[in-house]
Amino acid sequence: MSTITIRFLFLLLLLTLPLPLCAEEIIITAVGDIMLAGRWTPLLKKKGYDYPFHGVKKLLLTGDINLANLESPIATGGTEYAEKKFRFRAEPPVARAIGAAGFNLVTLANNHSMDFGGGALLETLEHLKKHNIAWIGAGKNLDEARQMALYTIKGKKIAFLGYSLTQPLEFFAGHDRPGTTPGYEKLVTADITSARAQADYVIVSFHWGKEAAGTIQAYQQITARKAIDAGADVIIGHHPHVLQGIERYKKGVIFYSLGNFAFASSSTIADVSALVRLKLNGDQRTAEIVPLDVLNSRVGFQPRIMTGEGGKRVIEKLNTLSRPFKTGIDQDNRGYFITF
Repeated sequence: MSTITIRFLFLLLLLTLPLPLCAEEIIITAVGDIMLAGRWTPLLKKKGYDYPFHGVKKLLLTGDINLANLESPIATGGTEYAEKKFRFRAEPPVARAIGAAGFNLVTLANNHSMDFGGGALLETLEHLKKHNIAWIGAGKNLDEARQMALYTIKGKKIAFLGYSLTQPLEFFAGHDRPGTTPGYEKLVTADITSARAQADYVIVSFHWGKEAAGTIQAYQQITARKAIDAGADVIIGHHPHVLQGIERYKKGVIFYSLGNFAFASSSTIADVSALVRLKLNGDQRTAEIVPLDVLNSRVGFQPRIMTGEGGKRVIEKLNTLSRPFKTGIDQDNRGYFITF
């Protein structure tokens, strides 16, 4: 057999081999609320702030970007805002633990980031920066708070934006004061339009809705749809602490609330949650949904992946919540997912 024939056969063999699956697939993980402060701080400190993430860390390590809602400042100083019932402030080691778990992006657009004022918010940014965690949804002034986080991954640009639609209104950033990003339609539309012009994918987080309510408020759907109309691909919601439904709208998908994630509370209302793995590969876009057990009387502040019948019940609950939006969750041997 000649050298040319051998080379031809070798080339033919290479052409018949399957290409690597999802070689350019981008994975973005999104979870619910992280709050490791309050009355359970001594116990969390004893267990170690890394402890809450042990059950999902392996899964987080597969994500290119991992996003969470950080539901407290991380600071030692600041002036407590005494006009609200619940105020939280986490210790600085929490930032290191969040980063070590694999989270490289958090949204600060919520009703707790300013619990200890602008000084504690600015200290939070320094702790996050120290541990290579980027943020959206807050800043030293309104212009900074509106800035997107922009990543280039596998040749594609992904933009993230975060907004709060919760009180106190005093927490919103101003032109010369620190705070969170208000989700006013004019600002949101302008920011998304700008992000769309620069990025291949735009992901927007909203803090909204009614706490402990599985059904959405009318303004949530109006806001989410307008955001997608402006150019967003994915909407991630937080604040209710429980799951809310999922809506496929045009070429986008809306997760109205992912519920709690690692949240130091003894509440029995927040019992299950979901971790979402967005898989983006050109026009192929799916969202894998991973059920989580977050009832702390069972899991002790450590979210755990639910499989088997427990996982099926969470998906059934999500399907029920999503029925008004005519959106259903599919299942195959890979797990639970939505194509959008």
